[in-house]
Amino acid sequence: MPTVVGVRFKPVTKIYHFLPLPDVELKRNDPVIVETSRGEELGWIAMEATDLPAQKTRGNLKPILRRATPLDLMELQKHRAMEEAALEKCRQKVAELGLPMKVIQAEYTYNGSKLLFLFTAEQRVDFRQLVRYLVRAFRTRIEMRQIGARDEAKIMDGYGRCGRQLCCSSWLTEFHPVSIRMAKNQDLPLAPTEISGLCGRLLCCLAYENDMYTELRRTLPKVGTQVETEHGPGKVKGLNILKQTVIVETAEATRVELPASEIQTIAPPAPKQPAPKASSKKKLRRAKKKKQPKKGKKKED
Repeated sequence: MPTVVGVRFKPVTKIYHFLPLPDVELKRNDPVIVETSRGEELGWIAMEATDLPAQKTRGNLKPILRRATPLDLMELQKHRAMEEAALEKCRQKVAELGLPMKVIQAEYTYNGSKLLFLFTAEQRVDFRQLVRYLVRAFRTRIEMRQIGARDEAKIMDGYGRCGRQLCCSSWLTEFHPVSIRMAKNQDLPLAPTEISGLCGRLLCCLAYENDMYTELRRTLPKVGTQVETEHGPGKVKGLNILKQTVIVETAEATRVELPASEIQTIAPPAPKQPAPKASSKKKLRRAKKKKQPKKGKKKED
C-alpha cells in the first residue's frame, strides 16, 4: 500500500496522486512542483500523505520534484496574466482561417514552457496551420486539446435553473454518468428543456437523489397494477414517491390518493396454457405406443 499525497492544479478539479518528498512534511495548500505528462507543473497539496490501496491510484506514481519557491509563484502569476492576450490572438486567427472550432481557454504552464489551448468542435478540425502560426507568435510549445460541452460549462461558469452557481464550477470535481432512466425513475418531465443544463447535457443533479428514489419505489406497486382498497378494487394510475402514496382509479372511474400501506396488490390470474397442436398430439400418441409392450412375446425364464 503506497504512501501518496494528493495534488490539485486548479480549484474544483480532480486530485492527482504523487509520491511524497522523502523526509519533507507537506501540509495542505503547500505549493509544489511535480512532473506530469505535460512537463513540470505547479500545484497545491490537497491531501496530505496517506496510505492508499494500489487499485485507487492511477497509473505509475511519479514523485514530487520539490517545493515551489516564491520565484516559481511569481513566474506562474506572470504567465497567468499573459493567457487572456494569448486567447484573444488565437481566436482572431481561428476566425481568419475559418476553422469550425470555438477556443475556450488558454493556459500556460507555470514556467511558460508550454501553452495549452482548450477548444470545442462539432467535427474533426485540421488546425495544423493554426498551430504553426501560434508557435511563431508565442515561441513555445503549443498543445490543442478538444473538450466536451460539460467541460466548457465548468470553465465558463454560470447559474443553473435552480438559481445557484453550477455544481461543476463550484464543487463537483468529477463528472459521473447520468442517464434518462434517472429522470424517469424520479417521475420528472422528459422534455429536454426541463432536464438539461447549460451545457445541453442531462443535469448532473439527476444522479444526486436517484438512489433514494430507487429505494422508495420498492415499496410501491407499479403503475397499471390491480389493487384492493377501502373503496373497492381499482388500478394504479400514478405514484407520489416522496409521499409514499398511490393514485388509484376505482371501478366507478373516480381517482383517489391513498397511502401505500392501505392498499393490497391483487395477484394477476395465472395465464392459460395453450392447447397442444395436432402435430403435438400425434407425437404423444406415438410415444405412448412405443412404451406399450408388444403382444405375443413371452418373457424368457
